[in-house]
Amino acid sequence: MREDAVRLLLAGLSALLIGWFSGHLTVALLVAACIALVWQTRDLHRLLRWVRHPKRTTPPSSPGIFTALVDEIDDLRERNKSRKKRLSRYLKQFRRATAALPDATVVLDSSGTIEWANGAAVRLLNVRWPRDARQRITHLVRHPELARLLEAGEADGSGLEIQAPHDPSIELSIRVAPYEQGNRLLVARDVSRLHQLNQMRKDFVANVSHELRSPLTVLRGYLEMLTSDAQASAAPEVQRALEEMEHQTLCMQGIVDDLLLLARLEHGEERADDGRVAVAEMLAEIRSEAVAASGASRHRFVVEADPRLAITGNARELHSAFANLVLNAVRYTPDAGCITLRWYGDDEGAHLRVEDTGVGIPPEHIPRLTERFYRVDQGRSRERGGTGLGLAIVKHVLDHHQARLRIESEPGKGSQFCCDFPPKRIYPAVESGSQETS
Repeated sequence: MREDAVRLLLAGLSALLIGWFSGHLTVALLVAACIALVWQTRDLHRLLRWVRHPKRTTPPSSPGIFTALVDEIDDLRERNKSRKKRLSRYLKQFRRATAALPDATVVLDSSGTIEWANGAAVRLLNVRWPRDARQRITHLVRHPELARLLEAGEADGSGLEIQAPHDPSIELSIRVAPYEQGNRLLVARDVSRLHQLNQMRKDFVANVSHELRSPLTVLRGYLEMLTSDAQASAAPEVQRALEEMEHQTLCMQGIVDDLLLLARLEHGEERADDGRVAVAEMLAEIRSEAVAASGASRHRFVVEADPRLAITGNARELHSAFANLVLNAVRYTPDAGCITLRWYGDDEGAHLRVEDTGVGIPPEHIPRLTERFYRVDQGRSRERGGTGLGLAIVKHVLDHHQARLRIESEPGKGSQFCCDFPPKRIYPAVESGSQETS
């Protein structure tokens, strides 16, 4: 810049001298300014051509600011080349790492078009890179649930399990993770072994439960006969032993029955078609069963149900789920406590809420309540006679009906179990009005 200033100053002084001696000072200054402007414009054009085509043209050689610009541009180009090499190296490392993954990994753009896929995608999804580049993933993996998942963007994080498109023996767990500018990463994992182990567990439980049912029935029958005979002649300690044996046999038979029910729910065996279920009438029946189970505890039952509101579903399964919730409330509510059943609808669907004034549940136990045999208090559960399978049955039944279970509880103040059914399950009934029973 100093050289440019010196040149401009010398040119200006030269123009002043020439104009002074010639008597045309203004003209001389204008001519000098035009020459300087043309010279600068020529160098700017040469610089622009060199920036656009550095290999075919040469930069301006004028000393001063243009030399500094050329040096800066050269430096930027070198830094950019270095950055590109580094990014290319990172990209190659990423592709080598993802290519080694056992899970199928496919990069999709915002429209679901394949932009890259690793080697495992061939085995699991039958997607070959680069042969299938720019193809829509839904054209290669034709499954309506996958299309729904891509449209939803996996907002709920639930993922999807389907069979491999070219091999039905392979079970896939698919997840879609969105990232910058609407692009998505689809990951498919082979969970066939996990499914096989889970099926083996289900078959084992079902078979063992079925095999135990017959001997328990025989044992219970003989115990009933011995108990009735012992009432007249046996010693009191023998009578107590027989009564305890009969009680434990009934508890074990209850566990076996619940396990068999869970097995049928998981396998979907002998599942009747969905029909109209009048929940208000069902709750009246369940209330009668709960009153009998309450016995001397003298619980107070309140049923608030809209008889106009019915749902489509399996009446037998729903009765089992609702009865389990109510009987759980009976078991864990102190004597003379209140149990309330509310059946109502709103814009979000239909809801059954079972509220009690029982002992409540600590918050750390709530996420595990639907696990099989999970008990908050082992001693209290044995005393109350529960099997630890009731809420697992409830969860499976609600899953069959696209419903979900919400649990709210506070120790010492009671619990609320709410079954939420989607609006598509609502089946309007003919009756009108509402009912309340105490």
